[in-house]
Amino acid sequence: MAEFSELNAKAMNAIGTLVKKQPLSVIGINKEGENWEALVEVLERRAVPDTQNLIGIYKITLDKGNNVVGYKRVEVRRKCDIGKETEETPGEEEK
Repeated sequence: MAEFSELNAKAMNAIGTLVKKQPLSVIGINKEGENWEALVEVLERRAVPDTQNLIGIYKITLDKGNNVVGYKRVEVRRKCDIGKETEETPGEEEK
C-alpha cells in the first residue's frame, strides 16, 4: 500500500512539472513488466460552467526506482463527459 502512495505522489508531481498544468488525480496504477504505468487526470483548460473544463488523461511510465521514463497524453475530454462504456448492458443480446 505504501508503494502505491509513493507512486501516486511521484506521478502527480512529475506530470505537473512536465506539462506545466494542474494535476487533478491519479485514476489508475498498473505494473507493466519492470515498469509502473499511472494514468493521471490533468486540468487542461478551465471553463464556465466547470462541467465544460477540459481534462487530459496522461499515461506516465516509472521505472523500478520510480524515475520517469516516459509520458504521453492519451485522451482529452470535458469534465461532464462520461468515460467510454466497456461493459454490455445486462439483458442486451448481440445482434
